[in-house]
Amino acid sequence: MTAEYKLTLPAITSDKADSDQKKLLDQACAALGFIPNMYSLMVNSPGLLETYLQGYAAFREASGFTPIEQEVVLLTISRENNCDYCMAAHSVIADSVSNVPADITEAIRNGSAISDQKLASLSEFTQVMVSTRGLPAKKAVELFLNAGYSERHILEIILAIAIKTMSNYSNHLFHTEVDKMFTSRLWTKAGGNR
Repeated sequence: MTAEYKLTLPAITSDKADSDQKKLLDQACAALGFIPNMYSLMVNSPGLLETYLQGYAAFREASGFTPIEQEVVLLTISRENNCDYCMAAHSVIADSVSNVPADITEAIRNGSAISDQKLASLSEFTQVMVSTRGLPAKKAVELFLNAGYSERHILEIILAIAIKTMSNYSNHLFHTEVDKMFTSRLWTKAGGNR
């Protein structure tokens, strides 16, 4: 999904970046082997990209969620926020890096039931946190905790919501083109897959 208004700020390449932008783009390139379209646009605000990268790294390294659970959270948030770019990117990451079972990824992409009960609880609670803007009912929290998660995990979901909101909203406003390596998993909310 894209915003009605499209930001006109240009994509920043490493050779045209100022020193703050270049540092962030070089860091991203060193970590990923390329600079995603999303980063080259977000870096128009170095603070935005830096905060995103730090938060993303913290979530990946110290959230207490397994790689599969991390993708469930990130895909669920991106789906709730209707972010075509992040749905494509995280679907590819789910498939090739995090080893998420295909039926789990497809269930999130299509908005259908997740077969694994614990992962279903994680996705459902993440949806509740996004849709209620952090005001879950007591019953929703109890169901999440009874599924085997902790109160600390709730805070980590908040971190994931913060970073995905930064990237999802930026992509909406920039109308970010999906990078070629992610186009095999293009997505639209209406159809899930395309």
